[in-house]
Formats: sequence, structure tokens, C-alpha cells
Amino acid sequence: MNNQPEEWLSDQESETWLNIWSFQVWLPARLESQLKRDAGISHYDYFALSRLWVAEGNTLRMSELAAAADMTLSHLSRVITRLEKQGTVRRLPDPEDGRSTLAQLTEEGLGLLRETTPGHVSEVRRLIFDNLDPEEREQFSGALSKIVRGLVAAGKRDAAS
Repeated sequence: MNNQPEEWLSDQESETWLNIWSFQVWLPARLESQLKRDAGISHYDYFALSRLWVAEGNTLRMSELAAAADMTLSHLSRVITRLEKQGTVRRLPDPEDGRSTLAQLTEEGLGLLRETTPGHVSEVRRLIFDNLDPEEREQFSGALSKIVRGLVAAGKRDAAS
């Protein structure tokens, strides 16, 4: 009986996979640490707030915000509940669709983002972009875009099954 996989990853694929693993574990942890230290919010909190910041009227339907923030609706609901308690977001009934709820950034939320964003951007630059030359940044961006498109497509296929 052969308990070995049919095909192993090549040495290069294995090294890349291990780097992806470390990246997806350590980057969120480092960003979370910076945001907790500087603003008392989680990385998910910041990402939801920032998606509202760029939305028209600083407002989105919860379902649209979940999609924009790459969160499930139930996870986003927990994030928004936490942000409501902090006074940075409010929930409103959707006047166009009574079954939907809107999330809206408050003035306190805008203030928090204005204070927090410079440090967060600096940390993102330090952890990612400062380690790459301009050509590597372009290649990295292109490669990640292809991977994300594949992940999104796979998610849609899985959901349709």
C-alpha cells in the first residue's frame, strides 16, 4: 500500500507554498497587532470601516459590505455589532428594500479612520512593499490578482454545486 500522494509539489512549489502559508499567518497577525495597539480595533474592524469610508455616503447594504470586505454576512454582523458599540458605525433600515439593513460610518468612525490610516498604511508599506523593488511589486500584484480571481471563481463554482 502506497501512502504517498500521486504527485508531490516541486521544490519551487513547496517553497512557494510554505511562503504563502507564513504570509497568510504572519501578515494578518502583524497588522492586527498594529491596529490593536494604535486604535484598539481589529484588522477586520478596520477593513469594514475602510470599505464604508470609500462607499458613496459612507453607507452600504450589509450584504454589499460583506462582499466588499471579503467576509461572510454572519462574520460581518459580529464586526458591525462591535463597531456599533464603539459608536463608529450605525445600522439603518434600507429605505429601498425593507428586508435589507444599511451600515453607515459615523463621524466617530471617520475620525478613527483619519487617525488610524496613516499608521496602518505605514505598517503595510513596511511589511510588504518596502521589501520589494518596483518590478517585484508589479509582478507580485499581477500574480496575486490571478490567484484571487481563481479563488473567487472556485468559490462561485462551489456555491453553485
